[in-house]
Amino acid sequence: MTASPKTFENLPEEKRRRVLDEATVEFAEYGYHQASVNRIVDRLGIAKGSLFKYFGNKQGLFEHIFGRAVASFKKPLKEIRDTPGLTFFERIERSLVAGCRFVEAHPQLYRIYLKMLFNENFPLRERFLGEIRGAHAKYLRRLIEDGIRAGQLPADLDTDTAVFTLHAVMDRFFQDHAVPPLDGEPSEPAALPDKARSLAEFLRRGLAATTSQE
Repeated sequence: MTASPKTFENLPEEKRRRVLDEATVEFAEYGYHQASVNRIVDRLGIAKGSLFKYFGNKQGLFEHIFGRAVASFKKPLKEIRDTPGLTFFERIERSLVAGCRFVEAHPQLYRIYLKMLFNENFPLRERFLGEIRGAHAKYLRRLIEDGIRAGQLPADLDTDTAVFTLHAVMDRFFQDHAVPPLDGEPSEPAALPDKARSLAEFLRRGLAATTSQE
C-alpha cells in the first residue's frame, strides 16, 4: 500500500499524538523486530489498514517517529547556536542541559535510541545513527569554528578531534542522566544545571591545566 503522510498530517492533533505515542511506546518496549503493528492498532482501536495508509509499513512508521524525534532534538540546539552573546562554553553548558531535558521529556524515544545504539541488529542502524551523529557533529563543528573565530578556543585546535571528543562526552552525559550509573548514586534532576556547568568548566580548563606532582 502506498503511504500517504499528508493524510496523517490532516488528522486532528489529538489523534496524531495518540498514534505516535502508542507506536513510540511499542518500539521502546520491544525494539524494532518484535514491535507489533497489531498491538499498536489494538490499543488505538483503529484498523491496521489505516496505519498502513498513513505510513506504508512498520518501517515507514518508525522512520516518521525517528524524523520527528531528530527535528525535536535539533530545535533547542538551534536556538542555543543562534543566541547572541554566548561564549563557546556557555553554549556547551546549555546544550548539555537541553539534551537532558529532551531525555526527560521523551524517555521512550531515548529508550529507542539506546536500543539502536547497543543492538547491532537494529534495522537501518547505520543510517539512523549516522543521521543523528552527523547532525550533532555539524552542530558542534559550527560552535567550535565560531569559538575559534571569537578567540575562545586555540586557533590551532584540531576541529575533527574536538568534535569527536565533545560528541562522546555529551552522549555519555545524557546516558548518565537517563540511566542510573552502576558506580554511584543516580543523578538528581535538580543538580543538572550545576553538573552541566561543572563539566563545561572542566572542558574550558582542559586536562592540560592539571599539574601533576612528581
